[in-house]
Amino acid sequence: MIKISLVGDIGSGKTHISKFFKAPCFFADTEVKKLYRNNKQCFIKLKKKFPQFIKTFPIKKIELSNTIKNKFSSLKTIGFIVHPFIRKKLRMFLKKNRKKKIVVLDIPLYLENKMYKKNDVIIFLKTKKKDVNSRLKKRKNFNRKLLNILRKSQLTSKQKKDRSNYVLVNNFNNAIMKRKVKILKTKILNDRSST
Repeated sequence: MIKISLVGDIGSGKTHISKFFKAPCFFADTEVKKLYRNNKQCFIKLKKKFPQFIKTFPIKKIELSNTIKNKFSSLKTIGFIVHPFIRKKLRMFLKKNRKKKIVVLDIPLYLENKMYKKNDVIIFLKTKKKDVNSRLKKRKNFNRKLLNILRKSQLTSKQKKDRSNYVLVNNFNNAIMKRKVKILKTKILNDRSST
């Protein structure tokens, strides 16, 4: 099984492009949302750590945002609580799809949390800053302060690019990106079969 992970800036289109690989995808953000909505154990741990912010179950996104905006280091603490749950979900996903040729991992802090293995294929999604920023501003819950905090917790685009096996330029045109992904997927399979 080849594990492919897309890395790039927040809003660079990783989740959208992941789907174009036509392979099983693990969407960490979706799993986190489910966790906040359904997991009482996670709620209890977060409430214990942040009783002044985390009040209700299911956990509300605004409560988490306020926690992070109040103190930057809270992001790390939330991560320590949430990541074991997500890693468990990831292990289940990989086990379920172990016979597949390719799986795609859409995990925002994949490099930062050292979740990668030696043989993983890392693709850097290169985008124009102005395109990303204009897309982010259109998001319903856009908050510049929170965005800057999240960006500070990540590696720079250059660091991500340097650690990647391939670079894919995203121009946000679906037809073009589908073709690019198809070509890249074939190249990855060929490169792997020749090693």
